[in-house]
Amino acid sequence: MSACEFNVPFTGDASVVYNKAKSVIESQGGAFEGNTESGTFDVTVFGNRIAGNYSVVGQQLQLVIHTKPFMIPCSMIESVLVKQLS
Repeated sequence: MSACEFNVPFTGDASVVYNKAKSVIESQGGAFEGNTESGTFDVTVFGNRIAGNYSVVGQQLQLVIHTKPFMIPCSMIESVLVKQLS
């Protein structure tokens, strides 16, 4: 299975998007490790594991999903994350 890679643009300080992402993952019982520059996440949603890493470059949150259910397309994960982080 190939990785999902996408960028989520944001405005303002990276700490705001970092705190929002950390809160979303941890509220689902997931693990979120890192800082405002880079890190990893791992969460199970409806019995399906989604894991990856992130890095912040300028005003872009760069995400790489390396573990996801085969039946869930990358576009769906990207859509949900963009909505959660907006």
